[in-house]
Amino acid sequence: MPANRLCLSVGQAFVAPDRRRHRSSMSVRIPADSGQFVAKGACAVISDTSSRNAIAKQAGDLSVRGFLADYFSTPDHWDVKTSATRVLRALNGWCYSQSNFVDNGSFVASLSAMVYRGREVHLFHMGDTLVFRLRGAEFEQLTRDHITDLGGYRYPSRALGLDVSIDIDYLQLPLKQGDIFVFTTQAVRGTLMPSDYVGSIRQDASDLDAACERLAAVARDRAQERGYGADQFCFQLVRIDQLPELERDHPGRIYGDLPIPPELSPGERIDGLEVQEVLSRTAQSRVYRVRDIHTEREMVMKAPSPELSNRNVYLEHFLLQQWVVERVKSPFVARVMESSRSRRYLYYLMAYVDGMTLTEWARRHPQASLAQRLDIAVQLGKAIQALHHRDLLHQRIHPDNILIDSHGQVVLTDFSACHMRDLDGHRRSRELARQTGLSEHSAPEYALDDSVGRRSDQYSLASTIYWLLTGELPYELTPEQLRSHTDLEQLEYRSARLFNPEVSPQLDDTLRRALDPQRSLRFRRLSELLYALRHQGEGAKPSQRDPRRFLRDPANFWQGIAAILLLLLLLSWLLR
Repeated sequence: MPANRLCLSVGQAFVAPDRRRHRSSMSVRIPADSGQFVAKGACAVISDTSSRNAIAKQAGDLSVRGFLADYFSTPDHWDVKTSATRVLRALNGWCYSQSNFVDNGSFVASLSAMVYRGREVHLFHMGDTLVFRLRGAEFEQLTRDHITDLGGYRYPSRALGLDVSIDIDYLQLPLKQGDIFVFTTQAVRGTLMPSDYVGSIRQDASDLDAACERLAAVARDRAQERGYGADQFCFQLVRIDQLPELERDHPGRIYGDLPIPPELSPGERIDGLEVQEVLSRTAQSRVYRVRDIHTEREMVMKAPSPELSNRNVYLEHFLLQQWVVERVKSPFVARVMESSRSRRYLYYLMAYVDGMTLTEWARRHPQASLAQRLDIAVQLGKAIQALHHRDLLHQRIHPDNILIDSHGQVVLTDFSACHMRDLDGHRRSRELARQTGLSEHSAPEYALDDSVGRRSDQYSLASTIYWLLTGELPYELTPEQLRSHTDLEQLEYRSARLFNPEVSPQLDDTLRRALDPQRSLRFRRLSELLYALRHQGEGAKPSQRDPRRFLRDPANFWQGIAAILLLLLLLSWLLR
């Protein structure tokens, strides 16, 4: 047994005639890598779903696997609560959205997760799964049941994927050597008493798998005696065999304690990386093109500005940026790279794209066809979609943050304002975007302190496409100049056809809708905008056109009224 290290023992047992139909799922993960184990700890999870759920097994397995995979992928500098909470919120949003595409089922699941790190345990709970602690002769339930009675049936009133937002119970407890934690589901209600748990576990505490089997056997026998269903029991035991003597370091700060790199110039080296070119210097960050002297790979290094040494809030988000990009797998989004050496300074690396910004591309290709420009627009839309699928907002879409390589492929960069969608009207996302700076392509809601969301990115995307097609902006008054909601009435859309006759009426209508000053009136989904861009040459049906077009254009409105009155007058003459 390694000295000065947290050591655990685990046992599990299922009671099910067909394991593939079991509606509960459970797992324990203890990282083999010592660095990850110190930083993230070990994790035990159990989930359970309703017997009336047609995809109960899939929902339970997905919630457990998804939590474990994403939790151990979070940055090492995050503490346990931050990591688990953000992962659960992202997983909840995905489960909630995917349930809309399932018939006779849903990805709703009760879930309890415990993270064992150092000399403490962290419990995260929602729904009606059960976690108990056995300490000596004391047997205590640590979770609360979130249940609603409807028509004689008991349903979880709080669970993963049940609503767009989620309320997570959190409990932090000190560990003692010999503590045993019991994970099970609501199926055991009415079958086992506390004395049954204590007796079954103490009978042979050295073999936790056998203890779980005994618990399952007792629960099955009691259920059969009382006429309950006896084929859906599961038990998981985790025992604390050894605690570390002293936590000498603070794993949650492994990267947060690293110093910010000094100003670098071409030719200087840091961590085996040689600076080739300074790509950007801003008040918040430094971006360099570097070469790994061992592998000869060219990469892009992004580091905080040296002036930000004491701005811990920004530094926390800076480290979040790397995690954001790592989670998104798309050829249209910049890739995070690993250095061949360990880091001694605070930065992260991305794949180098040999290309130019969209601003430079437009300047060098003034004669580019409409089809070429629309191809770039669709690629950019796919990049934004990849972020949205991970419940992320980009918030800084404009031509200088878009690269086009030598093959014409679009790569989206600059994640300084990228943020997970919040549950409080996206206040934190909006504040981050304002802190990093608004642009002429930012949606009006950022300037007016309104709620922001995916349709805000849609506006920025459409504004960038409008600029790409015309070289102009859709409104004379930019979002940065807005001071109040009354200013929105002054935003009059300028038809793209005024600046580029090649733009079809259908494409102009598409851009007009995506650029509506009112967020709720834009396309409901980004996929609708991309579909319209790909099929812009096809004639739109009248029912597909924006009915608000006539209200925004008084000339069209009164011409329509005059035509109707003339038709009525002609009919009255004919019927005399």
